[in-house]
Amino acid sequence: MLCAEQRPLRDVLMDLALEDYEDPEGLLNELGSHGDPFIKEFVESWRTGEVLLLERGPDQPPLVLHRYAEEYHDLESDAVVSLTQAEEESLSKARPSRKLRRELVKIIDTIDLANPNEQVRIDAARKLGLSRNEEYIPVLQRRLGAEESARARRALEEAIIINQLDRTEATEDIMEAVVRLGDLKSVAGRDLVEDYLEAAEESGNEELAAASRRALRRIDEHMAWVEQLGNLFRGMSLGSVLLMVSFGLAITFGLMGIINMAHGEFIAIGGYTCYLVQNAFAAAFGPQSAAYQWFFIVSLPVSFVVAALIGIGFEKSFIRFLYRRPLESLLATWGLSMVMQQVYRLVFGAANVQVNTPGLLVGNFELWGASLSYTRIFVIGFAILTVIATWLLLTRTNLGLYIRAVMQNRHMAASLGIPVSRVNTLTFAFGCGLASLAGVVLSQLGNVGPSMGQAYIVDSFMVVVAGSVGNLLGAGVSAMGIGLVDQFLQPAMGPVMGKITVFAVIILFLQWKPGGLFPTKSRSLED
Repeated sequence: MLCAEQRPLRDVLMDLALEDYEDPEGLLNELGSHGDPFIKEFVESWRTGEVLLLERGPDQPPLVLHRYAEEYHDLESDAVVSLTQAEEESLSKARPSRKLRRELVKIIDTIDLANPNEQVRIDAARKLGLSRNEEYIPVLQRRLGAEESARARRALEEAIIINQLDRTEATEDIMEAVVRLGDLKSVAGRDLVEDYLEAAEESGNEELAAASRRALRRIDEHMAWVEQLGNLFRGMSLGSVLLMVSFGLAITFGLMGIINMAHGEFIAIGGYTCYLVQNAFAAAFGPQSAAYQWFFIVSLPVSFVVAALIGIGFEKSFIRFLYRRPLESLLATWGLSMVMQQVYRLVFGAANVQVNTPGLLVGNFELWGASLSYTRIFVIGFAILTVIATWLLLTRTNLGLYIRAVMQNRHMAASLGIPVSRVNTLTFAFGCGLASLAGVVLSQLGNVGPSMGQAYIVDSFMVVVAGSVGNLLGAGVSAMGIGLVDQFLQPAMGPVMGKITVFAVIILFLQWKPGGLFPTKSRSLED
């Protein structure tokens, strides 16, 4: 939101550092119109004596240097300047006056109002509104006149009204402000409106009380809508995670009849792989580099390959001896899960490890007043890509054709020359890979630890059973349904009762439809 005639930021900072100005207020306003984060860095350096002056002669202004990371940078060009020992000894510190420091602090507090990012400007306006500091009112009013975004203008107007309400006693002004806060559905101004309602009821001002009630009703309706939208969004993100986890279970259970209780430990493989890739990128490029931000994207294919290879090893070593033996496979894989958890504790420790959030996923997107994190948006989008990739694998490749054939009739598929053993191995590896992808995604939503997968394994089996064993469409619908129901019930009933209610609903559903949502019609004589 910068003006076309605006001077370069460094020219403004040069004038300030050299005290080359006739109108200090105008220069500070000009500085405040920039949204560059460098202003914060420069002001902090100026305050701590890291802005220095080097005299260059009687007819030349001093050279303004900004000392950063043990180097001297020319403030005007940002070029690194090499100084002799004599020049270093002759440097003098540029220090702002006490009055100028106060003004600069105010600019730092309001600098984000001019940030190019709309959401940053909105958040800054709301923060200044909550501060209830009258010194910010002129700055907010100036930004309101220059702001073009409708959403940012609403946030600025809300901040101005809240700051002004504390400082007015005129009933008409209060009435107008209360009505406007209701029109803006101001969550930040709700407590203030409630205070005016109590005061109006005590004083007998029925007109103001009625206006306050209407404003509160509009704000409360908006808050309820935002809460429901947030529940919907969180339910979809939870359903997306369950979908990625349960797809692998649905395929392996439907194909091999294996109840894999160690499936959750492959989720942990994804989380730990992401952690190791993060550390490798930090060691190779440095955590502040642009290349470091790619660790999360790189960890997705790496985790899939690692989990798939481990899955192949398990399938060839003992899983293949448990086909169509669900009870034995349940006990064996349960023991395997405990062994894998102990291995994680021995290698990584019992405590959770920290996986950072890449810059791409930092922040929120605001939709109709609800704040949707970029991380959860990515989870939903990635789950959609996973569904599409799995569908293409099963319907557009020879392996997919073989998998569908073996799931319908194993012996007939073998008699037609389909390599059933190889199909089993690759399918199990694919299911493990999907679980590890879910683990990478979960590293951005929660902690990465030895038992991180156990929180999802029961829900994933519910998804598979409720959606019909081996049916991916049923698994997808069931995953989204369970995720949404869980998130809508928890706020009303609490986490424990909400989960119990979900279990009860699924049990009742299976009593009605034992085969699940889309029961598979098998041609196998084994069933």
